[in-house]
Amino acid sequence: MKDVLKSKVILITGTNTTANHPIIANYIHEAVMKNGAKLIVVDPRRIKLVDICHLWLRPKVGTNVAWLNGLMNVIINENLQDQEYINQRTTGYEELKKTVSKYSPDHVADITGIPAKDLVAAARLYATEKPGSILYAMGITQHTSGVNNVKCIASLAMLCGNVGIEGGGVNPLRGQNNVQGSCDMGGLPNVFTGYQAVTDGTVRDKFAKAWKVSALPEKVGLTVTEMTALDGPIKALYIMGENPMLSEADIHHVAKKLSSLDFLVVQDLFLTETAKLADVVLPSACFAEKDGTFTNTERKVLRVRKALDAKGESIEDHQIISAISKKMGYEMDYPNSSSVMDEINRLTPSYGGITYDRIEKEGGLAWPCPTLDHPGTPILHIQRFTRGEGVFFPIEYQPSAELPDAEYPFVLTTGRVHAHYHTGTMTRKGNALNQICPEALAEINVEDAKALKVVDGEYVNIVSRRGSIRIKALVSEITDHGVVFVPFHFYESAVNNLTNCALDPVSKIPELKICAVKIVKAA
Repeated sequence: MKDVLKSKVILITGTNTTANHPIIANYIHEAVMKNGAKLIVVDPRRIKLVDICHLWLRPKVGTNVAWLNGLMNVIINENLQDQEYINQRTTGYEELKKTVSKYSPDHVADITGIPAKDLVAAARLYATEKPGSILYAMGITQHTSGVNNVKCIASLAMLCGNVGIEGGGVNPLRGQNNVQGSCDMGGLPNVFTGYQAVTDGTVRDKFAKAWKVSALPEKVGLTVTEMTALDGPIKALYIMGENPMLSEADIHHVAKKLSSLDFLVVQDLFLTETAKLADVVLPSACFAEKDGTFTNTERKVLRVRKALDAKGESIEDHQIISAISKKMGYEMDYPNSSSVMDEINRLTPSYGGITYDRIEKEGGLAWPCPTLDHPGTPILHIQRFTRGEGVFFPIEYQPSAELPDAEYPFVLTTGRVHAHYHTGTMTRKGNALNQICPEALAEINVEDAKALKVVDGEYVNIVSRRGSIRIKALVSEITDHGVVFVPFHFYESAVNNLTNCALDPVSKIPELKICAVKIVKAA
């Protein structure tokens, strides 16, 4: 996170960093205000970091591939690319060059609404001020083109030699405090711990031997969106620390799916909107009531130490899972969290040298850290990429799945506010944060509000092809003309009643960041 202090230029996109990652935003402020770094913000909303940026590009929602290709077009045409880096460390450059040649500044301006001169200025700034860091979040990934968006970002960084160096990199900002750790520990449908593929027979044999079973399945599992599909095969669900009745796109179909299950178990701290539908609710301990580790957004494994006794019948998550496993006939005997980490060390090469003893003595360690004498790896890909050569992917721009039309003329995009966290499961339980931000507000552009005859603080109905919500308007210049922004923390105005469940074909993430809506003044 502190690496941005070494950046000469920082490009942030798809992240309202001040609201969502305020500590990282503090480092960005320090880099710009104290160290003289140049800041480029690419965002459809006028987020707070625009106040200190050198360039603000305001693209139409969902046009990320176009403007990223446009930046690369300018860089290559003006011969600003790092050709030595490209020749030595990458493959696929000529194919990329051919694809982006079509994305001239004027053509990109037609697609994105970004003035051609601003696109050129941003390309020159990013290419000539080195090292350059790119930070992004779910404003990039939650699209039907999410994977392509990230591939284009990676291509832009490699084009300028900004991967594997201090102050550079492609830096995804994680949405919750242990998202990285959950993925590292196999919380994905296609891998064991440390991203070891379930389709690899050698890997399966290793885990089967360690767990004393004859064999493990090679079939890749389902993503959350596939699990909650109405026509999917799932008959029972065990949901832990997730609230899809607020967080998933098109909540109506999620509600139908959960209601149709034969059996639903929810393991959580509070009776969430999802837990209210469950057959069984298992009360788990919160972070302050348990022992273990979190892996943060910079891949640093940090210790969590128990500070309080758990309330009522709640116990630690791993104890609940182990108890259920025992009831089902498999002894999962972990006397404490340290014994879990011992197994992780044995089976996960990237975590092989990260032990409780080392963390206690040395502080957090960034994986990969394969051995006890390895210092950890704060910066990836310094001398070579994990796969050898970095790959340039030539990618064409494709419009979002649902665009405005005569009946639904506005673009709806969603996100977070500073005071609340994800679906409000924890933050909305306290009075202080609810006083700061007690309700959802729909950000509507001043000109749009005039046309709708809506004043600040007045209620409106926002309607999509999937549903409607009643919500108070916040009239401002934060959003662009034709765009409305609604945070997703609030069950009273659950914006995911409206969003589109069209999926990225690779990641299967829904297109939460753009759908078509109409706005009607409430009676």
